[in-house]
Amino acid sequence: MALLLPDGEADSHRRPSSYAYAVQLMFARRLAREGGPDGLAVHVVRYRWRGWNASDADLAADAEWAADEVVRRYGDVPVCLAGHGMGGRAALRAAGHTAVTSVLAMAPWLPDGAAETEPVRQLAGRRVLIVHGTDDERIDPELSFRLAERAKKSHRDICRFEVHSDGHALRQHRAEVVALAADFVRGSLFARSYARPVADALAAPPPLGLRMPLAAGFGRSLRH
Repeated sequence: MALLLPDGEADSHRRPSSYAYAVQLMFARRLAREGGPDGLAVHVVRYRWRGWNASDADLAADAEWAADEVVRRYGDVPVCLAGHGMGGRAALRAAGHTAVTSVLAMAPWLPDGAAETEPVRQLAGRRVLIVHGTDDERIDPELSFRLAERAKKSHRDICRFEVHSDGHALRQHRAEVVALAADFVRGSLFARSYARPVADALAAPPPLGLRMPLAAGFGRSLRH
C-alpha cells in the first residue's frame, strides 16, 4: 500500500489545497499503473487542514491516521509513505508507525534549522529514498542532504537522488522521477530487486549514496 501525501503550507487551518491533491492524484494513477502487476494499491491522503502548524505537525498526524486506516481496512500490509514538499516532511515524521516499512520524500520541506533538529530515530528499520531537484528555489536541497547525512549515521537503508537542473515541482524530469519512485515503491513493498542505481545508492557510504544523480532516461529500460 502506498499513501501519497500532498504539499501544504507552513501555517494554515484552511481547507486542503485541491490543486496539491490533484497533483498527487495524477502521480497516484501513474504509480498504480506501474505497480498494477504486483497488486499495488495507492491512496492520496486528504488532510484536515493545509498547514503543518508548528508543533501540532498536523500533516504528520494525518499521515499517521491514514496508516491506522490502512491497518483497519486492509489488515497487516506494508505501507510506503510518499510525500512531496510538506508532505515529504510528513512522510519522514510519520515513519515510526508500525505499518510503515518505507518512505519516499520528494523535495521535503525543512524550515530553517530543521535539518539539524528534525527527528530521525523513527526511520530505523525503514527504507528511505529522498529525491530533490538541484535548482529548487523554494527549499534549499542542501537541507535534505544534511538531514539524510544525519540519518545515515545510524540507519543504513537511506539514499538520496539529486535531479539536476530541476526545481521544486520536479516537472522537468517528471518521467524519470516517476520511474524512480515506482522502482523504489515496488522494490520496498514487494521484495523486488531495485534498479541498479537505487541498489548502489542504498549500499554506498555517504556522501556518495546521498548525492546520487538521477540519470536522464531512467526507467526506459527498467521493466521488472
